[in-house]
Amino acid sequence: MRGLTTSVRYVVAGLFAIVLLSLAAPCAAQDVDTPSVPSAPDTPDRRGSIFAPSTWVVVSAPVQQRVDVKLYAFYIGDLNAPVVQADVPIRVNKLLTITPSYMYYSVPPSGLIELSPQARGAVDSYDEQQFRIDGTLAFAVDKFEISARGMYVRRFRPGVADDINRYRGKVSIAHPITVGGSTWKPFTAYEAYYEPQGGGWNRDRIWSGITVPVTRHVMFQPSYMWETSQGSPTVNYLLFGLILNTK
Repeated sequence: MRGLTTSVRYVVAGLFAIVLLSLAAPCAAQDVDTPSVPSAPDTPDRRGSIFAPSTWVVVSAPVQQRVDVKLYAFYIGDLNAPVVQADVPIRVNKLLTITPSYMYYSVPPSGLIELSPQARGAVDSYDEQQFRIDGTLAFAVDKFEISARGMYVRRFRPGVADDINRYRGKVSIAHPITVGGSTWKPFTAYEAYYEPQGGGWNRDRIWSGITVPVTRHVMFQPSYMWETSQGSPTVNYLLFGLILNTK
């Protein structure tokens, strides 16, 4: 699996190049991004895996013609970690969206113990704030909707831990299908994390699910995410999300 994720990182870079070469052709792509689940704090290496059933909800509202606000709340089961996030997507043109955002999460002592038995003596929760800004380029090939995102993250960590930078590169593919007169969108995505002070490429995610319309303004999104990272166990996320759009 490590060799596979290394190869996929090169594919991610290649798809970014393809997107840049496609800028002359306007198109629409499906936004298949969900809130980022909490990253484990720095802990000694541990093998094994965690199953984390999780729920989230996002409310999206327009502010101006090209500017929206998205407010997220989600809860990571098994780790007992609540997360809040605010995004401000700014559509520069039909292909490029710039999104500054803020995220806060808290992992209680029980969640730290789940991530690493060495944390059993911890009495305080782990709280982290993040400022992020990303650029997403999107295009379509026939009915396949493809997006490539690059994100810079500044992690503000508690206590004596140093604040560090992170880069996240992600490629997503969606394809609409018609079911009972409505449009469902299955999707899949790969994401890699890079931290100069954290060992370089240290986290990988593979994510797949489907977006199902419920009403004109509500969509339901069940999905599964597999995540592996240095120093933490593999996490298997079973995600259930609601997307509320006021447009």
